[in-house]
Amino acid sequence: MYRLIYEQLKKWKKDKNKKPLVFQGARQVGKTYLITQFGKKEYQDFIYLNFEQDEELSDLFAGNLQVENILKKISLYIGKKIKPDNTLLFFDEIQAAPRVLTSLKYFQEAASEYHIIAAGSLLGVSVAKQGSFPVGKVNFMYMYPMNFMEYLLANGQNLLVEELTTRQEISNFPEPIHNKLIEYYKEYLFVGGMPEAVKAYVQKKDVREVRKIQNELLAAYRRDFSKYADAKQAVKTLELWQSIPFQLARENKKFKYSDVRKNARAAVYEQTIEWLKGAGLINVAYNISAAKLPLSGYTDYSKFKIYFSDTGLLGAMLNLSSKTIIEPDAVFKQYNGAFIENYVAQELVCADWSLYYWTSKSDAEVDFILEKENKLYPMEVKSGTSLNLKSLQSYALKYNPDLLFRVSPRNFITRAKFINIPLYALTPVLNNWSKSRLKIRNN
Repeated sequence: MYRLIYEQLKKWKKDKNKKPLVFQGARQVGKTYLITQFGKKEYQDFIYLNFEQDEELSDLFAGNLQVENILKKISLYIGKKIKPDNTLLFFDEIQAAPRVLTSLKYFQEAASEYHIIAAGSLLGVSVAKQGSFPVGKVNFMYMYPMNFMEYLLANGQNLLVEELTTRQEISNFPEPIHNKLIEYYKEYLFVGGMPEAVKAYVQKKDVREVRKIQNELLAAYRRDFSKYADAKQAVKTLELWQSIPFQLARENKKFKYSDVRKNARAAVYEQTIEWLKGAGLINVAYNISAAKLPLSGYTDYSKFKIYFSDTGLLGAMLNLSSKTIIEPDAVFKQYNGAFIENYVAQELVCADWSLYYWTSKSDAEVDFILEKENKLYPMEVKSGTSLNLKSLQSYALKYNPDLLFRVSPRNFITRAKFINIPLYALTPVLNNWSKSRLKIRNN
């Protein structure tokens, strides 16, 4: 299955100033598969070392970390010399061998001609723990679950993706096309973007198989909690993790520590949230008290929402019925729109937008605030077709933004400064808008 990040890997390879690449992402988002395909297709030689699968491989990095010494050991192990220009060295699951991570600094300083990618399921956690991690000595790239455009591509809908991504004018889709995209979107909310689940659904159309895969992934994550944390921290991580779906299911989705454990305080669970962020399992949106720049100066880090990194896994945690795919509006109404808001957060993060939301003293709330070219834009998420714009109007009266965005199941709508973006078109519209190649026509 094609992943859009493949093009970024090709750019990294061609970059004359490239550094060893640290490739991050949650377990089972497809990192190993993608880099293996990239190595075999784009290079003459591909060398793969998995430090979790074979713990003895860490001995290749024992002793001094001189690059010549490391390369000699690897060459002896694989039985051939390593040619720098036409070989990709892939160090996988390096959270199991911290010295491999450290060695990247020396590769950059003494042997920058070598092409090296390092990856790991919990690499974000490992990097966070290493206070001496060499800043500026590596490139970073992050891989997320498949977004909706990638899901369409996996389903062979290349023409739809081309139309969505190349559109430079906002105007209605014909209803048959709009409805077709909504049906694919509803499937995506259930299946999610974990490659194994997507592949199973595309090939078999079996929702039971999809849910089985999702539950197995959730079990693997729970095992990781105990594998990479001490016993007390593992318990706290599991408690907080299990509370997230039910916090999202509330009408007010602001995260509450007391919903994890009675009388719980931030100090007990702050480290847990950072661990889950580092593992790539959650996305966090922070509250801003005023829509002013710089956003960091108006951010209240004690108020936030936590979203799952994948809507399919959220559905598995909440045991969402597969019937919601068939029923006309069921998936949009489930759990106070939790899946829709989680989906939008997921797409925004995948497209490199930071997550912020705004609340007013009069109880108005705008789900996301976007920053572009030193201006702020409100975005409200609606799970239904209601035209209620109360929160957007409240924001507009206070800050008078150039544009107001709403994301909903409705077709494209533009009126003066207001734009309704269909849920399925969120990423391509924002991409074209951020690159200033989008025309807006009222309809």
